[in-house]
Amino acid sequence: MAEETHDWDKHKKTYWAVGIALFVFTGVTLALGLVPILDLGPPGPTPADFVIGLAVAGTKATLVSLIFMHLNHEKGLIYKTLLFTFLFFVGLMALTLFAGADPIIEQYDTRETTNGKLVEKP
Repeated sequence: MAEETHDWDKHKKTYWAVGIALFVFTGVTLALGLVPILDLGPPGPTPADFVIGLAVAGTKATLVSLIFMHLNHEKGLIYKTLLFTFLFFVGLMALTLFAGADPIIEQYDTRETTNGKLVEKP
């Protein structure tokens, strides 16, 4: 059986570039969490901080999946599966955000203050 040779030198540049980009994005994530000047809005986590953090994490995940997992050379079915997964993820995140903005106000005391019984508030 003949040995199959690959031209690794051609791919080394891509792997190094992606590796350096991953280190840079990790530094950006760290800087966003630790440097007070980069903190958007009031102190503490805000929705803008979460959006930027998830955007950086999504970019890193995309680089890893396309280059290191070789998904950039796949056929169309994998992209349809990834699109369905992404849409499912967006739907779950939307449901989570909608649950946090629920207009129904809690009308009962907690279980600790009422000995486990539901009592209407005045």
